[in-house]
Formats: sequence, structure tokens, C-alpha cells
Amino acid sequence: MVIRTDLAVEAKALWERSAEKTTKLDGVRAQEHDGVTLVEILDDEGAKALGKPVGRYLTMELKKYDNDIRKNAKCLARQLENLIDMDRGQSVLVIGLGNRAITPDALGPQTVDKLFLTRHLIKNLPQQFGFCRSVSAITPGVLATTGIETLETVRGVVEHVKPDFVIAIDALAAGDMRRLCTTVQVSDTGIAPGSGVGNRRAAFDEKSLGVKVYALGVPTVVDAQTDCHMIVTPRDIDARIAYLSSVLSGALNLVLHSEFDYDDFAQFATFS
Repeated sequence: MVIRTDLAVEAKALWERSAEKTTKLDGVRAQEHDGVTLVEILDDEGAKALGKPVGRYLTMELKKYDNDIRKNAKCLARQLENLIDMDRGQSVLVIGLGNRAITPDALGPQTVDKLFLTRHLIKNLPQQFGFCRSVSAITPGVLATTGIETLETVRGVVEHVKPDFVIAIDALAAGDMRRLCTTVQVSDTGIAPGSGVGNRRAAFDEKSLGVKVYALGVPTVVDAQTDCHMIVTPRDIDARIAYLSSVLSGALNLVLHSEFDYDDFAQFATFS
């Protein structure tokens, strides 16, 4: 059986298990503290071993705070601040990847639905919102429903909006059932959409879009590539996606709009 995972922390563990500690894993550095693990792929050797691009991959366990959206969002926001390198005046485009009609793949679109978007407010109401960071978003859909490769759509938006950086949100696949809907991965390497449903498309990264791309995702399926190609997802996936999208959007709102508190975003929802 082939175990497929989008999580760098799992890829590292799988490599070490297959090597049976007889070979040193060069080009990779990892550290763990209080439920947060940072895996750094330092060079091409490390990238080849783990099957992932050079960069930083941070994973955070949500189980620590059970189902407390506020606490998990604030904890994730602190981790995002450590990984995302941004100046106060920089603009951002958020991409909600995935298929809204398929619940395990709807994390990206549902997260975008809850973001405080300001690009239009800054333009039309500068006295009230001119101090905010310019944040815009797109949910480009998938090839099967649009007939257009998602990368083509996003590239066109990036060329028009000209953000300073992009944050892409997508569902991921895990190798361990215990990580389903409980682990958030953030990386500074971009993302290949469709991972969570076994339909990987062209990568969204700095090379393809021309700007820095950060990726934010949660494993919503376990894909065991056996002869029958089993894809497993939780029975209560609808409730879990709703919860996870609230945590991710809450964290992003806090990081992108540091001048506001968590409770402020509810009153701004009507403006978005």
C-alpha cells in the first residue's frame, strides 16, 4: 500500500520509517514545541527525500483547544505571524481553492466566505477604511465546473490586482486518520491544488504567479492508494469544514488586520 500525504511532518516520519534509521536524512531540519512542529527543507537533497519543495512547513494541532474557535484562531494567528513575512502596507490576494459542491474539498471557498475583505472598501470608503490593509479574494472553482484551469484564472486576477503576496487555502490529504481535520499546515512554498481529493493540478507558487505564495491547509481525507483507491473522510465532515473554515478565517483576519480585535470582524461582515 502506498501512503500519500501532503503534510511535511508525515513525509519526514514516513521517510525515517522506510530508512529504518540506517540512513541520515540530510537537507531537512525539524523542531517541535507545544503541539507545533516546524519542518524546514533546506536543499534539493531534502526536497527529493520528502517529495516537497525547499521551504518551511509549519503544522499546528487543533486538539489542544478542542472546539474553541476563538482560541484556535488566535493560536494559529501567532504561528502565521511567525511564518508570513509581510509589511504593514502590503496587499494580499487570498485564493479559496477547491470545489464548493464537494464538502471535503470546500475548505478554501468556505474560509474565503468569512474573510474581512477591504480592497473595495478602501477604494470606495477611504475615510472609513483607508487605514486598512488591502485584502481581496477569489474562489476560482475547479476545471470540471469552469472548463478553465484554476491556475489560468488566478494568474489573470494576480496580473490585474497586483497583490504583494498570495495566500492559497486548500484541503489536503493525510496519511494518518488521527490527523483528519485536526492538523493545520502552513508553508511558504505555495501549493498544488486538488491534493485533498486526489486530483493534483499545476502548482501555485512564486514561479507560476510572480509573487510570493503562502499555503494554508487542513487534511480532510486520508487517501490510501491501494488497488481499490480508498478515500476516507469523517462522517461529520460538513460540521468539521464549517468549524475549520471559521478557525482559518479568524486567524487570517487577525493577521491581515492587526489593528482589529477578534470580535470586531463580526460587525464588519455586512461590508464584505
